[in-house]
Amino acid sequence: MPAEWEPHSSTWLTWPHNPETWPGQDMQKVEEEFLAIIRHLASDESVHILVNDEEMEKTAETLLEKNGVHMGNISLHDIPTNDSWIRDYGPNFIVRDNGKVAANDWDFDSWGRKYKWELDDLAGTVIAEESGLHHFKPEIVLEGGAIDVNGLGTCLTTESCILNPNRNDGISREEMERILKDYLGVSKIIWLNGAMEGDDTDGHIDNLARFVNPQTIVCAVEEDEFDANFTVLKKNFDRLKTTTDQEDNPLKVIALPMPGYVGSQKERLPASYANFYIANKSVLVPVYDHPNDKRALSILEPLFPDREIIPISCRTLIWGLGGIHCLTQQQPAGV
Repeated sequence: MPAEWEPHSSTWLTWPHNPETWPGQDMQKVEEEFLAIIRHLASDESVHILVNDEEMEKTAETLLEKNGVHMGNISLHDIPTNDSWIRDYGPNFIVRDNGKVAANDWDFDSWGRKYKWELDDLAGTVIAEESGLHHFKPEIVLEGGAIDVNGLGTCLTTESCILNPNRNDGISREEMERILKDYLGVSKIIWLNGAMEGDDTDGHIDNLARFVNPQTIVCAVEEDEFDANFTVLKKNFDRLKTTTDQEDNPLKVIALPMPGYVGSQKERLPASYANFYIANKSVLVPVYDHPNDKRALSILEPLFPDREIIPISCRTLIWGLGGIHCLTQQQPAGV
């Protein structure tokens, strides 16, 4: 599996359409934030968007054109879904030894059977089959947001998510490591643990820690020791400071602040700056109208000297319990 900063042939997304995903939110505002993501992506690479039917396709086309999206880079696919978090149910693209792109069609059980949404699991299979790429069926539940790689053999993940009995009925760490090595082409697994408050994924790595180059990881930290996220994030940061890559070289770990409490008095949302997406020429970073927005952007900017750091408001999107990275899935370039 190539690192996310390696060249993409395209990015996959799913048009936001289910009000149940964003309860109580204005779907027009959801679309506005989603369109901002697509507008920036389509300026640099091809973008594939799933829509449920012909009516949704027409609506999407109208809004894309109205918002100045480069339509020459847009392809719409009539593949019905329940939700928009394609990172988790879409195929995980890989590159074979001959340089050709292939795909892993993992099973998807709606984050540990939390929702009765079966179309999403089927959508991943349809994408894999209709893409015309060689694809594998590991027959293991694994969400794309649960893994992050440096492209040279090291994978970041969390015990709390992929070893959770609600996914694979208590699979052992040894067996899961074997599967990750077989299907991602990695040789080293770094295990973190725990979910931040409000996270219904049981601790996806793309909210906690991300590779930004083969030797460097940014890790979300909470600076307020009275915050519910302080302890779990500190443990992850301390764990990473003592770990090594696939060749036993020490990794550089950079603290990325949290945006504090985002949500309502009744519900905290899993807002994190780590849920950024690395596109071909830019890095799209979620922001939440918080004073730490600028700090997070200033930390990420020097880490991506060849890319533009673009803040994307996710004040509405985060009510769906996900962010920019959750909405996107990269397809690497190949021969």
